[in-house]
Amino acid sequence: MRKNKKIFSGILIVSTSILVWLTSTWGTSVVALPPPEDIPEEILRTEIILDARSPVDGKPLNAAEYAELQEQLQVSPPPKLSADLRQTIYLIQLRKALLQIFPFLDI
Repeated sequence: MRKNKKIFSGILIVSTSILVWLTSTWGTSVVALPPPEDIPEEILRTEIILDARSPVDGKPLNAAEYAELQEQLQVSPPPKLSADLRQTIYLIQLRKALLQIFPFLDI
């Protein structure tokens, strides 16, 4: 009886360790490399960007329109916000920061 218990526990230990080893290595070889259709970062860094988005309204612009808009923004900056609107934005940002620190406050 005692010999059967030792054999059973030995088989149980071996089978469990094989199962743990198989599940731990399952799929890790696939995760090691990026997909082949991914463009390497080194190539993306050297790519010349010809299209841009307007910082004012988000519309797509070509390079010449973007440069022209940047010049206009440097010459005449956008209008300032009213004091009431700035105060409201400040209070919203303060509320957001307080809720991150004290999540139990339901302000």
